[in-house]
Amino acid sequence: MKILRLFQYAYIAFAALFLWDAIKNWSMDRNRSYMSLFFVALAVFMFFFRKRFAKKFKDRDKA
Repeated sequence: MKILRLFQYAYIAFAALFLWDAIKNWSMDRNRSYMSLFFVALAVFMFFFRKRFAKKFKDRDKA
């Protein structure tokens, strides 16, 4: 179960990397920056989705 928690925080790390990529390429290639920003949004969404799913799973085990 701890490995799933590690992957949950890996989404935040990927979001940071894609945000850095978007900022770095903003003046050179806007389309690539928009794609990176899309992946930032997706990674943040997946972080909160996985966090909520893990909480539901933990609450189900308690019951």
